[in-house]
Amino acid sequence: MHSYTPGLHILATFRASAALLTDATACQAFFDQQINHLQLVKVGEVYHTFPNGSFTAVVGLTESHLSIHTWPEFEQATFDVFLSNYQRDNSATARQLYTATLRFFEATELSKTEVQR
Repeated sequence: MHSYTPGLHILATFRASAALLTDATACQAFFDQQINHLQLVKVGEVYHTFPNGSFTAVVGLTESHLSIHTWPEFEQATFDVFLSNYQRDNSATARQLYTATLRFFEATELSKTEVQR
């Protein structure tokens, strides 16, 4: 029987300015750009903005998903990305997407957990 490691799941919390944490349109454009750049395949997405400007987003990928939820009133967001290793090892790609997300939000990492699935 062959050993299979499904992939890397990164779960993080970061601090960023309220202005960036209320711009769901910019986040969507950024995620789309990253998905294309990293040669991932989007299969669906949901973005929802709340009355206070915070937003939540989940993007389904053939490789699995990425998601974000923002709390601008606390200048915080939670983010996670899981990329399957089904056809290739995507661990470096998951880390690259996470690093790019921190850069995009001009964020300070508060916590990060990497789970090898």
